[in-house]
Amino acid sequence: MNRGIVLGTLVTVGALSLAVSAYQQPPAGGAPQAPAAKVVEVQKLRDNLFMLGGAGGGGNTAVFVASNGVVVVDTKNPGWGQPILDKIKELTNKPVTTIINTHTHGDHVSGNVEFPATVEVVVQENTKANMQEMKGATGVTPQNPPTNIFKVNNGRGMPTKTFKDKMTLGSGNDRIDLYYFGRGHTNGDAWVVFPALRLMHAGDIFSGKNIPLLDANNGGSGLMIGDTLAKAADSVKNIDTIITGHSTTMTIADLKEYAQFNRDFANDVREAKKAGKSVDEVANTWKIPAKYMGYATPAATRLKANVQIVFDESK
Repeated sequence: MNRGIVLGTLVTVGALSLAVSAYQQPPAGGAPQAPAAKVVEVQKLRDNLFMLGGAGGGGNTAVFVASNGVVVVDTKNPGWGQPILDKIKELTNKPVTTIINTHTHGDHVSGNVEFPATVEVVVQENTKANMQEMKGATGVTPQNPPTNIFKVNNGRGMPTKTFKDKMTLGSGNDRIDLYYFGRGHTNGDAWVVFPALRLMHAGDIFSGKNIPLLDANNGGSGLMIGDTLAKAADSVKNIDTIITGHSTTMTIADLKEYAQFNRDFANDVREAKKAGKSVDEVANTWKIPAKYMGYATPAATRLKANVQIVFDESK
């Protein structure tokens, strides 16, 4: 099974609550252990675009070195902002000018607070509203009491520019196109396209070949995600590489398959509901269809949460 997919699933489930502690739980009677080092791993995708990963860091980060500065897509979990900045200094001497967040979850936005206050932060307009609240994601146990990292940091790292359906930043080889195609993982999933590089960052609406986290608390939809994914696959042209939220890079063909996977899941659940089955019955019996061989086996809690969301959305 693809290690990136498994890791991405575990990190997503564990990180979205922003419950990141300074120390690991010590053994009984023992002293606290220092947290694991935040090691940023670099994968060069183009001469001027890099994907940054790292165990425990959260979502995949993109670093685009443009003519006049660096654009960063997603900034990982709390405490990872400075390691990202340190790694960028090894790649280029140009300053970071812009952050683009693909959605609201803490493992994609929390590093924002560690970047210079002069950096522009761009998101889809619904994501800005979600970041103001930082609600816990559906199906993820929230921190108690919940922590809003932006309020704790007096608003530092919050968006300074938003778009509704489409926005273009820069021009020529530096051009970045931002799209919103509809509800899916949340109600503010931004697709970040680098036309000159034939590359797109999808964030967690396409986190990998797995059951998605459907965050109804932040506007996600089990009925709409398949159509949203299909719209993205059909609308954005000339893309060779897709950066997923938590897995390896993929292709438009993979995205189209994933769209159908999510449509099939929604249809399976709706038909089961019509047949009089309960949420538990569906969650306990549904299996990934054989034609989607290689997709990660879902955690029981994730599967049940998604079935419940489709039940709630279905009339």
